[in-house]
This record gives sequence, structure tokens and C-alpha cells, in this order.
Amino acid sequence: MTPKEAVKKIFAEFPFDDYLPANDCAHIHIAKVVEKYLKRGSKILDFGSGPCDKTAVLQCMGYQCHAFDDLNDDWHRKNGNREKILGFAENLGIVYHEPKGDDFPFNNEKFDMIMLHDVIEHLHESPKELLTKLLSRLNKGGYLFITVPNAVNARKRLFVIMGKTNYPPFDSFFNYPGPWRGHVREYVKNDLEQLCALLGLKKIILSGCDHMLDKVPRAVQSLYCGITSMFDSVKDSLVLLAKK
Repeated sequence: MTPKEAVKKIFAEFPFDDYLPANDCAHIHIAKVVEKYLKRGSKILDFGSGPCDKTAVLQCMGYQCHAFDDLNDDWHRKNGNREKILGFAENLGIVYHEPKGDDFPFNNEKFDMIMLHDVIEHLHESPKELLTKLLSRLNKGGYLFITVPNAVNARKRLFVIMGKTNYPPFDSFFNYPGPWRGHVREYVKNDLEQLCALLGLKKIILSGCDHMLDKVPRAVQSLYCGITSMFDSVKDSLVLLAKK
């Protein structure tokens, strides 16, 4: 399947209403990056996969996909959602892993790509230990693929000028049950540049990207994309692809 065909299929079959964005820009972008650098049939680990929406697209494209998540967000534990996620993954042939004590439950498997999409901004500690462990499971010549929301994107800069917060909405934080699992530390391009260097990886892609266009009113999307294309550092999200 092409990226567009795979995304169309998964959007049609996904078991949760109102979870997927109104447009498919993030899913298409991620699929095209993987397709460009990794041959079909390669083994991918999607770490922090949640309900496997992005993992599923790549599985449909012919990759051998593994997924990992603790499935411990509040919504995961309601209405049988955890079971729906695991069933969705199993039906597509995705190997889903959940935590087993302090060890990674991957049976010493090695991967050609390890992805963390919208994950590291949720960590309450440095990503060093986690990423070092994950890199030990990455084949030599394999890829680390990270996407994060941009801490200084155009919307957040505008909100700060207007006296609004650049953090998650306060009511979502105020009403969150239990320990906060939202964004803790967001990133800018220079952070990812340093991250790549500190991990000893070769940078392949480091750029801004449009993953949240559904949050931009349709009437001004063309103008928004035109402006942010001239100033890459203000796009809504960032992508790092690095080679071991």
C-alpha cells in the first residue's frame, strides 16, 4: 500500500471516534519519512504507541511493526479501551508489548527503526536513560525517529504575546486524575540537535513539520503554511531522524 492508501484504510477501521485528527497530515508525513529511508519488511518498534494509529499505517505498508505502551492514561482504562487497542493491533499483525517490571519486554529483539512520536515531552525525567536503552535494541545503521510538539511554534508565540499560556490548558491540568501525564518539557530545534549529538547519532533530518494543521482554521491554513514555510522554527511540530 502507498502511505495515502494505508492511512485511508486505518482511518476507516480505527476503533475510537474523535481520537484521530480532522486531517491526516501527521500520519502521511510519518509514513513518507519511513518509506523514504527504510525498505518494506524492515522491523519497526513504535515506543509509546498508544492505540497504534501510526503503527497500523506502517504495518499496512508492509513493515514488521512492534508497539509498546503502558496503556495507563485515564482513557485507556475506561470502557474496555485497553482491550480494544490490543485487539486492533492483533488483527493487523502488530506485536504489542506492555511493561514487565523494570525490563523492556522485547525478548532481546533488534529493530531497524525505533520511533517515539509525541512521547519524550511527557517524560518527568531526562530522556537519556530511556533512549540509551532503546538504542541498544537498534541495529547498526538503523534509525531513531522522533517527533515532538514545537515549544516555540507560531501559535504559542502569539499566545504569549497576548498574555495567554503556552502550557496545556489549565482546566485539563486542574481536572486531571492522578499523576500528570501531559506535557512536561517541550523541545525546540536546538534541543533535538543536542540530543542527536549527545547520543552519538548521525543527523539525517532535523526540521519543523505540520502535524497539527487541524488546529488551524481552514480559512487561514494556506496563509499559515506559507508563513511557517519561510520560518521553519515556528512550525507546530519538529522531526528528528537520526542514524546509528
